[in-house]
Amino acid sequence: MWPDIDTILLVIVMLVKVGVVTIILLNLPIPLTWLERKVAGHIQQRPGPMRVGPHGILQPVADGIKLIFKEDIVPAKADKLLFMFAPVVSLVPALCVFVAIPVAESVTIPYINKELTFYVADFNVGILFILARGGMGIYGIILGGWASNSKYAMLGGLRSAAQMISYEVALSFSAIGVVMMSNSLSLVEIVESQAGNLFDWNIFYLPVGPIWFVIFLIAGMAEINRIPFDLSEDEGSLAAGFFVEYSAMKFSLFALAEYTAMVTIATLGTLMFLGGWNGPVDIGIPPIFWFIGKTFVLIYFFMVIRFTLPRYRYDQLMTIGWNVLIPISLVLVLVTGLMRIYL
Repeated sequence: MWPDIDTILLVIVMLVKVGVVTIILLNLPIPLTWLERKVAGHIQQRPGPMRVGPHGILQPVADGIKLIFKEDIVPAKADKLLFMFAPVVSLVPALCVFVAIPVAESVTIPYINKELTFYVADFNVGILFILARGGMGIYGIILGGWASNSKYAMLGGLRSAAQMISYEVALSFSAIGVVMMSNSLSLVEIVESQAGNLFDWNIFYLPVGPIWFVIFLIAGMAEINRIPFDLSEDEGSLAAGFFVEYSAMKFSLFALAEYTAMVTIATLGTLMFLGGWNGPVDIGIPPIFWFIGKTFVLIYFFMVIRFTLPRYRYDQLMTIGWNVLIPISLVLVLVTGLMRIYL
């Protein structure tokens, strides 16, 4: 029995959405690398890229061409299969999480009276899916460190594994308060629960909401290996860490995975705490522009932090995760639960 026309259209729309999301994510490093180098230049009182295109706007394109034609070196004693497979294992989970991330409210298409949703799928356990799938990227880092047959790469992989496991706990706790107040794990329903004015956003509406948001940002930066928590890539002691032996396009896949993870944390922060596509006031701005603007602000914040704060020692990193963030998160869960019951 042949499927009906509605089923065929649904499949086509889903494939188009997946294709659009994939194309956007694969091209994100082009503007983000340029922006990050410009942010670094301005903070360090220098212009940054200026020679390739106006204000160096084509510098990421030049870097991409260089990586494509650069010699792809594989260490002689490396596990060649795992060495080639590791960057893909790191990148694929980072891309997969975006099937559950909504970017705007649904709209009805005129004339055909069909609803268009700005997400691939609305999971009823969306937050759990993103945290679980995103955490799988650690396998690529561990495999890359192990397969390189280098002590520096191996140490970087082990550091990253311990770091991501530690901060995954605090990151998950930071989502609990949001789930408790919205009574849902669906990101669409969480955003809808923040509709209204500025004070309906979870950063203000949640009991001790600003503290939850700060914990989310700290744990998120540690999860994506951004300075001051990039101990798995510590150039000073590990010579770039788990990807020290990688070059050419394999190196670019690791970089793409890191940028995609940064965008994931920024979008999660926007959806969970900053009202998603809801604006603070209704002034006619399309919802998707509110979402993009908030996400951009968080990405810019991560870039500024990278070139502002020094790198922690590894023992300080683990101390912050286990002795500071997790105990505070447990207390906040108790406070949020009590206020949810009695207020």
